[in-house]
Amino acid sequence: MEHRVIYLDNNATTRVAPEVVEAMLPYFGELYGNPSSIHRFGGQVAAHIEAARRQVAELLGAEYRDRDGNATEIIFTSCGTEGDNAAIHAALRALPERRKIVTTAVEHPAVLHYCEELAARDFIVEKVPVDGRGRLDMEKLAAAVDDNTAVVSAMWGNNETGTIFPVKEIAAVAHARGAYFHTDAVQAAGKVPVNAAECGADFLSISGHKLHAPKGVGALYIRRGIPFAPLICGGHQERMRRGGTENVASIIGLGKACELARSGLEAENRQLRALRDGFEAKLLATIPRIRVNGDLENRLPGTSSVSFECIEGESILMLLDVFGICASSGSACTTGSLEPSHVLRAMGIPYSAAHGTVRFSLSRYNTEEELDFVAEKLPPIIARLREISPYWKA
Repeated sequence: MEHRVIYLDNNATTRVAPEVVEAMLPYFGELYGNPSSIHRFGGQVAAHIEAARRQVAELLGAEYRDRDGNATEIIFTSCGTEGDNAAIHAALRALPERRKIVTTAVEHPAVLHYCEELAARDFIVEKVPVDGRGRLDMEKLAAAVDDNTAVVSAMWGNNETGTIFPVKEIAAVAHARGAYFHTDAVQAAGKVPVNAAECGADFLSISGHKLHAPKGVGALYIRRGIPFAPLICGGHQERMRRGGTENVASIIGLGKACELARSGLEAENRQLRALRDGFEAKLLATIPRIRVNGDLENRLPGTSSVSFECIEGESILMLLDVFGICASSGSACTTGSLEPSHVLRAMGIPYSAAHGTVRFSLSRYNTEEELDFVAEKLPPIIARLREISPYWKA
């Protein structure tokens, strides 16, 4: 048991589903044509890309089709970061007279760092705060969005705590002021119901490797009629909205992953919620002075952020790794930092707890047996670290 891998870091990346691998394999071999070619050998690949586009659209609630049945509200990207950047870029280009971006204090670095770059170019960036459960302050959001705001960018579900934002209400606030609304749905897509049209999103970005597709592929929903200036210019690919030869095999894989997620969404949601809640209950019953972070009534089903007071999260991870247990001290993009994550700081989590936070994130491949094993190993690990902690006073 000690020598196998128990992978509980699925918010960082997921295992590629076997069905996805099988769907991709022909595109590394016999179906190697360039989809932009005019001959039939390449044209058949283009048709398969369109089929994948429809699979993504069906998961995300993008209903618009052109005369050939293609899901034109979806373009393929390389990842969630590109989708986030492209959406904000397009909104600013569509409303050039407006100079303000409103976002939240707990967004992924893909949004926050791009906003920092824009601030250096004299755009105004306002970050709306959250409360101690990571819930957005809607009154302050409404006050922040004004007639100078081009775009509001707010994630669907937080990658560290799992807290879900009221995206439909946020979209309404943005639209009331004539601004566009973008949501980073990287962590939500395939885990909870996501419908871009119903929530009022103008842009919505996802990443394949968060829902059992490969790394290096993502998608961006662009609502019909929205002006879109591409972030990456080149050839005529993606109807002139994203230049560059398509990552065919990965696009096919993303389509298949979206099909699997859509068909199993309800059952998987129930499964992950039950596993997570049972796991947290065991930890709370056996380890003193810990806290579960996030909105406990409204969060992603497979995300569990747990703070252990007066010890280092990195030390916990190292000792878990001895047993083959993989978890995270926060988002993968901040692992290795000695400072608590910006998400926990924005929530006002005390430093003594934030510094000892571990994120456990589950997938359809996790089992109750695995989580019982982790719940068995954690109490002695925490006790051992607290014995040598100068800050622990039991």
